[in-house]
Amino acid sequence: MEFKLDVHSHTIASGHAFGTVSEMASAAAESGFELFGITEHAKGIPGTCTDVYFKNLRVLPRQMYGIEMMFGSEINIIDYNGRLSLDDDLMQEFLDIRIAGIHDLCYKVGNREQNTAAYLGAMRNPFVDIISHPDDGKIPIDYKALVMGAKETKTLLEVNNSSLCPESFRVNARENYFEMLDLCRKYNVPVIVNSDAHAPYAVGDLNEAEKLLRETDFPEELVVNRSVKTFKEALQKKRK
Repeated sequence: MEFKLDVHSHTIASGHAFGTVSEMASAAAESGFELFGITEHAKGIPGTCTDVYFKNLRVLPRQMYGIEMMFGSEINIIDYNGRLSLDDDLMQEFLDIRIAGIHDLCYKVGNREQNTAAYLGAMRNPFVDIISHPDDGKIPIDYKALVMGAKETKTLLEVNNSSLCPESFRVNARENYFEMLDLCRKYNVPVIVNSDAHAPYAVGDLNEAEKLLRETDFPEELVVNRSVKTFKEALQKKRK
């Protein structure tokens, strides 16, 4: 499969990444992407951006190095109701792309039911486009409930390449993705593959995720990265 886009990445503005906007965009262009997204961590992660940063994203060009750019945030899910660390008004007005995920730096990991409820609550937010890395065995969840929630709310579930790399701190991601992808196939729920790149050298590296999709014989028609048009149509279904 040829991936046309990647919309989950971070720059030095997130506090623990190692490239600038220009460096990340240049690397994305060199990778052959048609669209690239930079999604800085929202407040709750040490050293990351304040709300003012996101309110000024409008000054950045939406075309760089010959490719389309989107700017947004990976927003923290902060409780079992799915409450988020950015306000809805800011998400709607200033962000091109809105990703929500659990990070244990700003979330008290609960039991399977509590963690699942947190994800489902976030997906019910009309401004959340994607759930990031729902794969860490340290944060147990009910994958059938997750997939059915994504289907109901038209929220994209992420296959995170970084989680599948040997140096990842997340545990059992591969096994958890096997379960999630099997359910996505069964219930016709689309996914998005993202790098979660924190440095220019990682931009365009979707190799581990691609291998997993091949190994599971996951249907190409359920992967929105196959075209920019398919990706944008998926966003519009959620945003109606």
